[in-house]
Amino acid sequence: MKKHTIERGSCEVSAICLGTMHFGTVTDTVTSYDLLDRYVEAGGNFLDTANNYATWIPGGRGGESETLLGRWIKERGNSSHLFIATKVGFPVPVDEVGMGLTARQIEAECERSLRRLGVETIDLYYAHRDDRETPLEESLKAFHKLIKAGKVRFIGASNFVTWRLEEARWISLNRGWPEFCCIQQRYSYLRPASGADFDPQLVGSAELLDFCRSRNMQLLAYSPLLKGVYSRSDRPLPPHYKSHESESQLTALRAVAGKLDATPNQVVLAWLMQSEPETIPVIGVSCLEQLEENLGALDITLSEDQIFRLSSAGNIPTSHFNAKMQKSRLAK
Repeated sequence: MKKHTIERGSCEVSAICLGTMHFGTVTDTVTSYDLLDRYVEAGGNFLDTANNYATWIPGGRGGESETLLGRWIKERGNSSHLFIATKVGFPVPVDEVGMGLTARQIEAECERSLRRLGVETIDLYYAHRDDRETPLEESLKAFHKLIKAGKVRFIGASNFVTWRLEEARWISLNRGWPEFCCIQQRYSYLRPASGADFDPQLVGSAELLDFCRSRNMQLLAYSPLLKGVYSRSDRPLPPHYKSHESESQLTALRAVAGKLDATPNQVVLAWLMQSEPETIPVIGVSCLEQLEENLGALDITLSEDQIFRLSSAGNIPTSHFNAKMQKSRLAK
């Protein structure tokens, strides 16, 4: 599988990250193991989970996904070949230290995640959502302590607005602490309608994309395929994505997919990976057929004209364009 470097080239991860949110709850153990085995067989090494997966499922207590991953890792004996990302910040019903990003919460939840995963070090530890009630400096200091202790390698953010990322960056620079190396945000080909509210999720805005480019911060996209909207006729376009631009975008997407003999899902993933900033999609699958389709995006190479057609449909703001492609076109 193609690899992507993060943390300024110091670490290689798979170009597609496998999300495991429903593993151990909605997705049973046998199916989860099959998906993990096939992903690794295809050359993948980047697995994404969180301490609160999946509290919203009836009977879910949080930690189910991490626990299943820990069992699978132990049985396969492959921890040294994997890059494991997990998160802290959302509430967990059994948590006795509250929610958020206090130092106490971060340190306690890290220990629990390490135990469930059965590893000595978490490769990437995310602040799962911004906590405005806790000083950023307190949170960043706690992450720094975990890195110094060898319990965490890198830190990232998720569901943060751009100015808070910049504030965190300056605190880390001034204190000599490790910075957030990446941001994971809700991001896909279709853009939400103006005013759409996904609280507590935050979308990848034009401003955020510019920030990632200028600060060399890796962008990861969760919910990149919008739960099947691009390919399944039984999945209507969610209200948050209905706008005068969406039909133009979908028309362009289907045309490019037809030209390439690919599925719309594959083209969306290819567009994310080949646009700037180059984005790592975090895919969520429930069967091998879905996984194989998603992995097929790695074999697609979009031409500059195809990227331009996709990016210009629906009057996507300039910051969403592939920067190299724009420069090439302007020079003609």
